[in-house]
Amino acid sequence: MKKQSFVTTKNGQEVERYTIQSPGGLLASILTYGATLQSLVLPSGRDVVLGHDTMADYERQDKYLGAVVGRVANRIGGGRFTLNGREYVLCQNNGPNHLHGGLAGFDKKVWQAKTEGEMLVLSCQSADGEEGYPGKMEVTVRYWFSEDDTLWMDYTAKSDADTLVNLTNHTYFNLEGHSSGSILGHTLWLDSDAFTENDEFSCPTGRILPVEGTAMDFRRPKPLGQDIDRKEEQIHRGNGYDHNFVLKNPSLTAPFAKAQAGGVTLTVYTTQPGVQLYTGNFLDGAVPGKGGACYEKRCGFCLETQGFPDAIHHANFPSPVLKAGETYHQRTGYCLTEE
Repeated sequence: MKKQSFVTTKNGQEVERYTIQSPGGLLASILTYGATLQSLVLPSGRDVVLGHDTMADYERQDKYLGAVVGRVANRIGGGRFTLNGREYVLCQNNGPNHLHGGLAGFDKKVWQAKTEGEMLVLSCQSADGEEGYPGKMEVTVRYWFSEDDTLWMDYTAKSDADTLVNLTNHTYFNLEGHSSGSILGHTLWLDSDAFTENDEFSCPTGRILPVEGTAMDFRRPKPLGQDIDRKEEQIHRGNGYDHNFVLKNPSLTAPFAKAQAGGVTLTVYTTQPGVQLYTGNFLDGAVPGKGGACYEKRCGFCLETQGFPDAIHHANFPSPVLKAGETYHQRTGYCLTEE
């Protein structure tokens, strides 16, 4: 475990960078700002995640590169919800929707860090009423490598009042290298028979639709670019893939996804019921990436393991409610191998 001072935020908060190494030589660098995965470097030297070199660039960008997002990841329709008979009003920072915890979600916090052996433990607090949510919440994210070179992210949260929670990591992958351009040639397999239909604002309608016969079918590996511009309403609404897939068998031992490109394979495991496949449709190159790289549209893809978006408004979705005193706990693992 290596610890470095990264820089300070514009508000004067010190940000640290921790680098952990897998038994096989992978290097993961994590910032205390946003609990962000800044880099993931293979033994060959190839860095396969998008990120920035400076704190100023992280504060300027609005694409959530590598960050832990919450209190509720993804969208809450209408920017409001009702819990225990009381309505809570949130900011609408994505059209009419509330997205990724609001204007100052967990991605904007400087987390407290400690180490436990080769494990990095990051924690933060969210005050009662912060971004409109009820309850004082304590959140912990643990990063570590297992013996098989899987990078694990373990999430726990507790609140002193009933609230909502849905945590994920928003890492953008490019298996050919973070500065390699388009990811449309990457092949992807997803163990999913269904997805949640989106409305015109990319928020779920509540309907769960089969992938059969649609561009959403990744049950057999195919290039991300094969159907990404197919003339289907769901593809048009997301400007590509920006959809929640229903996982058949969430598991820490059986993968739900496998992506391949450039001789690199990414295999993903999770306890979560869903995953948001996002193909970087709104990357715009506005903020320089690492080494001055330009991250333009579809230069990275995300597999954001999660509870279903807007679940508070759909009784047929897994509930996002965290009861006072109970513990939220989810885990995701990313395993990278090279030929």
